[in-house]
This record gives sequence, structure tokens and C-alpha cells, in this order.
Amino acid sequence: MNPYESIAAASPEEARTALQVRRRRIFYRLVVIFTLLVLIFGLVGFFYARHWTRKAMRDALPQVDGAISVAGLSAPVSVERDDHGVPHLRASSLDDLVMAQGYVTAQDRLWQMDALRRHASGSLAEILGAPLIPHDRAQRTLRIRASADRALATLPADQLHLLERYSAGVNASIADQSAHLPLEFRLLRYEPAPWTPRDSLLIGLVMFQDLTNSFPQQLNREALTARLPSHLVGDLYPVGSWRDHPPALPMVDLTAPQQDIPDIPLDESQTKLRRPELSTVSAEDLLALQETLKNPVCEGCFAGSNDWVVAGAHTATGKPLLSNDMHLTHNIPGIWYQADLEAPVPNGDLHVSGVSLPGVPFIIVGHNAHVAWGFTNLGAEVQDVYVEHTRGSGDAMEYQAADNSWHAVIHQQEVLHVKGAKDVVLDVPATQHGGVNTPIISGIFPSEKRSLSLRWTIYDPANITPSFLAIDTATDGVGLVAAFSSFGGPAQNLVYADDQGHIGYHAVGKIPIRGNIATPSPISPVPSDALDATQEWAGTIPYEMLPRAVDPSNGILATANARVTGDDYPYPITLNWTAPYRNERIWKVLTARAAETKDHLTAADMLALQTDVYSDVDHVIAQRLAYAIDHVTKSEFTTEKTASKHLHQAADLLRDWNGNVDADAAAPAIVVATRAALWSLLLDPQLSAQPQTKSDLQPNGPRTGAALYTWGNKAYAEEWLIMHTPGRWLPPAYSTWDDLLTAAVSKALADNHAPVDLAKWRYGQFRPIDIEHPIYSQSPILQRVLGLPTSPGLQPQSGDDVTVKQVGRSFGPSERFTADLSDLDHSTFNLVLGESSNPMSAWFMDQWPAWYHGTTFSMPFSHAAVDAATTHTLTLTPR
Repeated sequence: MNPYESIAAASPEEARTALQVRRRRIFYRLVVIFTLLVLIFGLVGFFYARHWTRKAMRDALPQVDGAISVAGLSAPVSVERDDHGVPHLRASSLDDLVMAQGYVTAQDRLWQMDALRRHASGSLAEILGAPLIPHDRAQRTLRIRASADRALATLPADQLHLLERYSAGVNASIADQSAHLPLEFRLLRYEPAPWTPRDSLLIGLVMFQDLTNSFPQQLNREALTARLPSHLVGDLYPVGSWRDHPPALPMVDLTAPQQDIPDIPLDESQTKLRRPELSTVSAEDLLALQETLKNPVCEGCFAGSNDWVVAGAHTATGKPLLSNDMHLTHNIPGIWYQADLEAPVPNGDLHVSGVSLPGVPFIIVGHNAHVAWGFTNLGAEVQDVYVEHTRGSGDAMEYQAADNSWHAVIHQQEVLHVKGAKDVVLDVPATQHGGVNTPIISGIFPSEKRSLSLRWTIYDPANITPSFLAIDTATDGVGLVAAFSSFGGPAQNLVYADDQGHIGYHAVGKIPIRGNIATPSPISPVPSDALDATQEWAGTIPYEMLPRAVDPSNGILATANARVTGDDYPYPITLNWTAPYRNERIWKVLTARAAETKDHLTAADMLALQTDVYSDVDHVIAQRLAYAIDHVTKSEFTTEKTASKHLHQAADLLRDWNGNVDADAAAPAIVVATRAALWSLLLDPQLSAQPQTKSDLQPNGPRTGAALYTWGNKAYAEEWLIMHTPGRWLPPAYSTWDDLLTAAVSKALADNHAPVDLAKWRYGQFRPIDIEHPIYSQSPILQRVLGLPTSPGLQPQSGDDVTVKQVGRSFGPSERFTADLSDLDHSTFNLVLGESSNPMSAWFMDQWPAWYHGTTFSMPFSHAAVDAATTHTLTLTPR
């Protein structure tokens, strides 16, 4: 009897039950079968996706051996790559060299180049969708693409020709890669447009923006100080300190303890500045802009660098040593592309080695056969925000000029293409100052009612300098300095050394003079009235008057973004110098070693200093915090046994700490966390006490005033307040500064979930490094499909924002370079990750272990050294 006959023979109720049981069994079987099929198809799909993505990446790897025919070359170009994939290009003409540089750079970095030009021009939403509209709106409003167009229209014919040759090389590479584009293009489903000279200018403007974009700090300061008592403002915004060591000033003894630190506001002049009107950009808008522009990239970190040069009198070889590590945001791939370029040029030869910007010809930092050079960001104030006087609206809007006449606002329409959505049409209005269009940037801030315009040196096309040819071919230090005389910016501290034994320093770049050439006006730290003649630009600081020094008697020059001018320097450069601690530490170490005549400096000593993590200020603050805990009076810290035990363990760890911000130490985690926690304890009570305070700055609200305090010298303000304990800053809730500092330690431990046994806290885990790929890191599924490392991952690291090795979560040395002028083949160079942007390449992250662990690589330069290091040889031949 089959099952259905059994069911039929049963009673109706039994039949229904049996039928339901059988249906459930069939259903469950179908579910199991379906689940198995889904799993099978999922596994098949997963492994197919892995096969497809890996094949796509393998196919995208560049050809590095044999020959490639390239249309446009006049003669063969040799491309020799060493163990790290660094290309050494030898050409028989400058035109062929520049074209080959474009071709080879695009082999390794094509998607990065495309992403950078899109970032600058405000066209990322076209490939990444609506979330990038705020970014694109900001970039279009800032008129970066328009600045590139204006510069291109006025470019000298010889410079335009070189950019066209570079573009031809990039486009030849794009054509050769068209059938196997980098995976990023295929995942995002688009193809790169042809490269143009404008794109190279855009890449240069990316760096210009990263190093000079100070207007958010001006607006942050305006919003914060409008709500603070005026007598406190000077303490927050120091312009200088007793720790400063400008490179051009006479040597001071930095090893002697400072006995006289005056107990006065850090910069009395700041308390006398015109109080800004209460109408300010909202904190919510300002913090949204910080996120959009990724500024600041980490607490206390500003795009900057270290560089120094030591004369031969203090080196083991008798010839100068020059070191440079530029501190920037970490990306995958890194911002720099290492190369070695060689070709004959009129009146000599070009042979230069170092790093280039992907998308821009020539070498930016490095050395040639005679001279080596490096940069740190000068931090010059080359942006001003004006509050315009306007009337009318839309196309009828007018603005008032300095002579009280009224003029029509200039309108420029921008169209943002958005992937998967409608185009966004953007109107960018502008006024004029000094004959240059200054965009009205209020549209970036949804709640802003004023007409805020931005003046920036990039709006003058003469300040956009695309060619480093004269720099790369300089034959000595004097020639190098002369070559930089036309450099428009971003303004930099240049240090250099030549093979004749000379060393030098020179600030370079165009820096505005405000008010009057003969008697310049002070820089306004907040937006100024557009009709204020004292803030109009009257010209730029003459090149020969910029800070400089040649062959100092002490044989040492160093800069690290800190103040480079003395009190008697006639031209204001900036108010916002970076904190002095890195610069001070470099001078202390080098001068101490130079005094030891039996122990001359070597390249290994340069690397040790580049990776130095001792922090004098953190060490000093640690001792002060330990003292505060020992002398606390507030009952909540003295009567509660667990809290008291925790704090006193913290005090013991701080007291015994040696000042090295090591990854495996607990004390630096306590100090760094406390430094951050202290600011809300200081600022929130002051803001809440002001009747005009807006809700977006009130304590415990969505935002606090501490988030808007983004001053370059903030760390020195912290030190000064902690060491001087001025009563004007002590909140009413605390009877002594010891209580306040102890509360800051307690808050830091609680906010950061410090372990019960503080000795087990590890600074490196508390402040790790995290470098993410802009596409692959966005999808955990994609990362599993790829099944291979696309980033170093979250790693503990040593150092903080004030150590010579200045680091943040996604910020730090973008390269480490030391030039040995006794034998350039003994020079060293290390990128963060590697030359390639392809995770399947052996050169994708091959340099990471050395960067992370503080070692480095040789930098072959002579023909013999290059030939010995060559592992692959490609010849680009004329087609």
C-alpha cells in the first residue's frame, strides 16, 4: 500500500495530519535542496569572482621586460627597474624622457592619477555616486579646476610643451592598458578619459590645497572666539614660544633648562584683535566641512615634514648629509612615486633621482649629480576670508568694492555629474580683489547668511608652477636657490646641500603682503571686512627677503614647520606656526652630536633621528600629572578606593616614564589621552557661562567647542596652561588645578576604556596606524573575494603628534630620504608601501616592513650602481 492509499484508509482527521506531515517533509527537503543550491552557487560565484578579480589584477600588471612600441618617441628609452620596481629612465632627449616618465608612471599608478585629478576638479561623484556630492560641491566652489584652466591659458610655451609630452606618454599607456585596465576602473565601471596638461596642473593643485588650506581654521577660530571671554583668547592661539629655533637666527643653547617662562598670556597681541561679530558659521557646518575635506587628518597633525642638513665638518665622510621626511595623509598607494630620470638637456645633462607626483613630470624632492634638496611646509598664510557687502540676489546680486562702488557679482555655472542620479547644477558666485576673482564660498555652509569670499594665491595663474626642470638641473646650491625664485607655491622651507660642501636654507613660494608694502599689516586670524584696506594684498614678499641662511657657523640647519622668523622680521608670514617640539628635538640631537668631535654623523644616525619618538613635552606633562594626582583634594578621587588606586597607578607609571612614546608603553597612552580630554574640561565651562552661546557649542550637546579648536601650536598652549595653571581658566567645579588635571586623567581613562591594570595598556594599540585602500576597504565582501592583503591592516605604532616621527591614525612620514653628498649611491630612500598600486604586484607593499620597523634601502644613482641593482629592463621604442 502506497502512502496515499494509507492516508485514504485512515480517518479524515488522521488523513489530514498525515498529509500535513508529508507536506512539511517535502517543504523541508525543498528548503534543504534550495539552501544547498544557494550555497553551491554562492561558492561557485565566490570562487569565480576571486578568479575574475585576480585575473583582472594579474592582467593589469605592467610589462617590465622586453620592448614596447610607443607612438611619439623619437628614439628608444631604457627603463631599468630595481628590486623595488623603481624605474631608472635613460633617454636621448628631454622630450622622450618626459613622455616615457608619463608612460611608466601610468603603468603603475593610472587609477590613482585619475582619482587625484577627479578629487581636485570635483568630479568624484561621477564615479562614486551621491555621497561625494558635498566633496565635489566644495571643490567646485573653491574653483580649483577653474584655477588650472586659467593657469593653462597663460602657461609659457616651453612648459606647455613638456606637459603635452607627458600627457602623450600617459595616453599611450592608457591605450596599451585599455584591454586590461586596473581593477578599480572595472569595479566602478568606467574608463579613464585622455590625459591633458590641465590634469597635471590639477595634480599639483592637490598638493597646493593640502598644504595651504587654512580657511577652515580661520572660520573655526571665529566661531570659537566669538563665544569665549576675550581675555582667554590669547592663551589659545600662541604665535611663538621660548622653544622656537628659527633656522636663520644665531644658535641658542637648547640643552640648557628654561628658567624664565613668563606667566602672561601666550600672545598678548591676540587679546587686542578686533572681536569678530557674533554672526559666524555654525559649528555643525564647520565640522561637516572638516569631514568633507578630511581636515585635520588627526588631532594635532598638520600637513608638514622634517628636514635638516649637516655640514661635512660633522659627518663621517667630510661631506654634507641631508635628510627629509614629509608628513602627509597616508593613502594606498602613497602620494609619491619614486623615479630616476636621465637625458641630455640644453647646456648640460639632466640626471635626477627622488620622488615625483603621479601625474606631474620631473622630480619634486631628491638629488641630482651635484645638489640635494628637501622640503617642509612653511605654513604661510596664503588664504584670506572676506565678509563681503552685497545687495540684491541671484543674477542681480552686487558687491561693494573698496572705493564704495558697486559691481555685479560674477557667476559661474558648474554641473556635477552624479552616478545613478540626476546632475546637480551649481552656481558659484565671485567678487574681485586685486583684479583676481575671489569665489563666494558661503554655499559650502548651509546655514551661513553672510557672503564670505576666499582669496587664495592659486587664483593668480602666475603662482601655479608646473615645471621643476630648472630645479632638477641645478648644478650647485646657488643655482638651486635661483631656480626656486619663480616658484609660486605652496610655500616651503627648502634645505639643500651641494657637492662643493655648501649647505643652506631658503623659504620659497609667493606669500602675500597685506595693506602696504613698506609697512605691512598684521594678518587677520578671522574673516575680515572686505572694505578693510589693511587686509587687501599689496604684493608678495620679495624673494631675497624671505628667511634664508647659507653655511652657518654651527654647520647645521633644520626645519619642522615651526616658526622660522625672529621678532624683528618685517613681513608677517603666518600666525599659525606648528608646535615647536619636533624642530627643537632635531636641533638638540644634532647639536649634541656635532659637539662630540669623535663621533661624526652617518646616514644611520639620520634615520635614527627620523624615527625618534622621544617627546619632551609629553614627558614634562607626565610629571605634572603625577604631581597633580599626588596632591588632589577633590573627594571623589580620594574617598573612592577603586578610583584612587587606578589614579595612583597612573601616577606611578607617569612618574617612571622615560619620555619615549613607544608602542608597548602605557604612560604615553595616559598622557596623550589626558591631553585630549583636558580641552573639553577647559572650554565647555567657559562656553556654557556665556549667555550668547549657541546650542551647537554647548557642553554635552552634539558638538563641543573643543572640536573647533584646531590651532597648529595647540600643543604648546596645552603645555603652557598645564605648567602655569592660570586661575582665569580654572572651572568653578574645581578648587585647584591639581583637581582639574586629575579629573582630566580620570576622564581620559574612562573615555578610552583603559584596562583595570593600567600597566597592560599599550600606547600602540590605543593610537594605531590604519591605512586603507579607497575602494577595496569599503567592502568586506570584496576583501574576502580578493583574498589577499590590500593594506597593512590595523597596526600598533610608536610616536605621536609632537615627536620627530610625527604620526596619527592615517598620517605620518610619506617617505624617508637621506642624501649622502660624499657618494650619492650611499643615499637612502623608503616609501611607505611601494611603487605599485596593484595588490598582485611584488612592489605593492614591499617597502612597508622597512618603513614600519625603521629601516631603509639604498638609492642607486650611478650607472654602475643602477646596472648592478637592475632586475628588469624594458625598452620603449618608437612606433
